[in-house]
Amino acid sequence: MSLLPAGGAWADPGHGEVTPAAAGTVTVVGPWELTGLEPSRSGYMFTRMEVTQTLLDVDDQGRLLPALAGNWEVSDDQREWRFFIRQGRSFHDGTPLTATTALVSLKRALATPGVLQLAGITDMYAERGSIVVRLARPLAPLPYLFTHYSTQVLAPSSFGQDGRVTRIVGSGPYRIKTIRLPQQFDTELFDGWNGAHPRVAAARYISVSRAETRALMAQSRQADLAFTLDPPSIRRLQHQPGVSLKAQDLPRTTFLKLNAGHHFLRDARVRQAISLGVERDGIAKALLRDADLAATQLFPPALAQWHQPALPPLRHDPAAARRLLAQAGFRPGTDGILWRDGRRFALKLHTFVDRPELPLIASAIQEEMRQIGIAVTVIVGNSSDIPAGHRSGSLEMGLVARNFGTTPDPTATMIGDYTAGGGDWGAMNWRDAALDQALNQLAVGASGEQRASVAARLQSQLPVIPVVWYRQTVAVSNRLEGLSIDPFERSYRISTLKWAQ
Repeated sequence: MSLLPAGGAWADPGHGEVTPAAAGTVTVVGPWELTGLEPSRSGYMFTRMEVTQTLLDVDDQGRLLPALAGNWEVSDDQREWRFFIRQGRSFHDGTPLTATTALVSLKRALATPGVLQLAGITDMYAERGSIVVRLARPLAPLPYLFTHYSTQVLAPSSFGQDGRVTRIVGSGPYRIKTIRLPQQFDTELFDGWNGAHPRVAAARYISVSRAETRALMAQSRQADLAFTLDPPSIRRLQHQPGVSLKAQDLPRTTFLKLNAGHHFLRDARVRQAISLGVERDGIAKALLRDADLAATQLFPPALAQWHQPALPPLRHDPAAARRLLAQAGFRPGTDGILWRDGRRFALKLHTFVDRPELPLIASAIQEEMRQIGIAVTVIVGNSSDIPAGHRSGSLEMGLVARNFGTTPDPTATMIGDYTAGGGDWGAMNWRDAALDQALNQLAVGASGEQRASVAARLQSQLPVIPVVWYRQTVAVSNRLEGLSIDPFERSYRISTLKWAQ
């Protein structure tokens, strides 16, 4: 049975045709493919479309809220946590949602690479209606890990005999109706939902790789919500009838990830010179059309507890960059590109198209690096190229967009990204004892002073080089009312939408 109805279609290169859903269905388009059913890979799409749930949720300020767990508690030594599962709920297949049935997914998440592996969990079991989590060491932000999409709770029937996910059976207000990987899935209201009754009874998600195609679909009313628009599309839609734009600053930063083990990049002066060569204001104004998005530090204002207003801002100074490179022993060749120890200063910069601004920013950085004597070759591939290059050691530079709100308290994310030599989406072959100490103190509940220390060490040593912050802009059809954007990108909040009168 085809998931696509008859009618007009948009051609999206690499995906075939995409068509609008039937009347009464909210159609959402975004660039993200469903690369499989595995929660650690594509689970964010099922939480965003409100098919699956996690133990806990957060509000727009990042404060913890009950979800599947109605309440939680921690022992005096902070090494045992209990999450009490709400009673009277069920999965979409009718299976009761209990601590025992929820444990199946959570133990699987613990055994899969993901956020739970950052926690030092020694045991997890169900007891008297609660999930009990025991830790090797205290971790104050542990509850935030259970807001991450990779910890979503699926019914036991979601798993095959080999433990693989064969279907998505969640517990949210919507259940999966049909699915076609990697492009599309449809949802419908779950009759057994016992929360507030949604006004929207059906929704569809379509992966559309090109930003201009997503904008055209919004313009022609073939999409009700279009996410991750590029600046030209935003300008095109600003005065289109039937469409409005809504924006929200997100705790996401685009930065250069550097291989600090590289024979040139291990020198902090070289990393500082690269940072001085980046014209953030120009990139923000010319490519993002918003000077306020130029990153003065790693943590954006949207991450209020971590952003440090008093931190001296990153700046653009090509002359200072050239002086630092000269101090580091580099001398220009006949074409202006620097040399040291018989090696030309040439780097490969990997990025990807999932976020349409990244290749444009990479091209701007390529020219800015040439002006300070560094030859950069830009390679546009898949987002998976960055972690693959990190693990193999082959990555030299990567331009990435890191969401610090995947767990609204990013302490565990920062530990994974910047200790023990770094992580897939953080530092690479770099370690700093002062930063490790501050993060370890944050893990047991310390706060402001340690966050400031982390920000200062990253600003001075620059294992990653911030470029711009991020603002999500969504095109929304005027047939809908009540759209709000989740700053932590956990949900599209379809269940809170209503049809315009």
